[in-house]
Amino acid sequence: MVLPDQGGASRDAEARLEETAGLAAAIGVEVTDKVALRVRQPRPATLIGTGQLEQLAVHVQQDEAQLVVFDASLTPVQQRNLETGLKAKVIDRTGLILEIFGERAATAEGRLQVELAHLDYQQGRLVRSWTHLERQRGGFGFLGGPGETQIEADRRLIRDRMAKLRRELEGVSRTRGLHRDRRQRAPWPVVALVGYTNAGKSTLFNRLTGADVMAEDLLFATLDPTLRQVSLPGVDKAILSDTVGFVSDLPTQLVAAFKATLEEVVSADLLIHVRDLAHPDTEAQRADVEAVLAEIGVDEGTPRIEAWNKLDLLDADARASLEAESARRGDVVPISALTGEGVDALIGRVSATLTEGHRRYAIDLAAADGAGAAWLHAHGEVLGREGDGETVRYDVRLSPEDHERFLARD
Repeated sequence: MVLPDQGGASRDAEARLEETAGLAAAIGVEVTDKVALRVRQPRPATLIGTGQLEQLAVHVQQDEAQLVVFDASLTPVQQRNLETGLKAKVIDRTGLILEIFGERAATAEGRLQVELAHLDYQQGRLVRSWTHLERQRGGFGFLGGPGETQIEADRRLIRDRMAKLRRELEGVSRTRGLHRDRRQRAPWPVVALVGYTNAGKSTLFNRLTGADVMAEDLLFATLDPTLRQVSLPGVDKAILSDTVGFVSDLPTQLVAAFKATLEEVVSADLLIHVRDLAHPDTEAQRADVEAVLAEIGVDEGTPRIEAWNKLDLLDADARASLEAESARRGDVVPISALTGEGVDALIGRVSATLTEGHRRYAIDLAAADGAGAAWLHAHGEVLGREGDGETVRYDVRLSPEDHERFLARD
């Protein structure tokens, strides 16, 4: 595991190494060593200097390592030369992330997206096949060896396959768009959980919906989007979406390939940015998430709430500081998705944001109109009622659209 530090990075080197080790562990790679190297001037041929390469080769030989992961983007030439110098398989950060996605994608759509990203990445790497390693695993071939077919087809075949995948994904996108249009006509607001990988989104999603989405202390535990209906105070129904976690230096191939999935985020009425406040790089992770949101076209005006997660891992002083900060701001809520602490406050904040444009109405109903009363309770927030005769006056908070729908009901 190699971290080439090229200077100017806002991230803690140790935290970055641990993250890369976590990425490797996510696909079952056993990490024998982690090394941080300072690269003052990146070398076009090998990225790192000659002396550093020789030093690293000694580490590889001593550890009998078969795979070296560079936490950087390597050109095809750099990757080939590093393999020659280290006498081991070399992959970069992009290749590692693509390998994880290739192994984890569970739906047909997810596998289409990952294959497209994989082919895009491999286009420039049709330079050789590795035959000196024993096969380690399946996936998409980054970690494979003899017996596993390497991409030997020419670039024309790859382009044809990529074109076919894009057509299939366009069909998926159109279908998803139709589903989204139907939801918007309902209309049900969509709340999307976004955040850095392993920030706790799926744990929060499960707590809010009672679902059993995979939630582990594992990077990229969630790849395929999950939608569930939830009930919120003052809101008839809302759709909660759990999405793939973001990561620093997310491969551009994946951002492009997963656009169909991320459209749920782009069209959301509210974003809940789940942050791991116990992580030393939490501010840098926040910046990474915001960068990806901008890249996929999320409107800056889309309402956002930051869920400051993992309170259970903080000491008393850190907790007090966060709670004081949240009291000064209206867009953050400290929570522990694991224990449930603060989740009720988050639900209240979400409801208040979604109903911000609602108004108070005085609505008279016949005392026998149980269906009308139930409709008001389901679609709005009943603040009070007066009268016990034939007519009952309800003081209710509704959106103007729901008020019109109520008046137009049969």
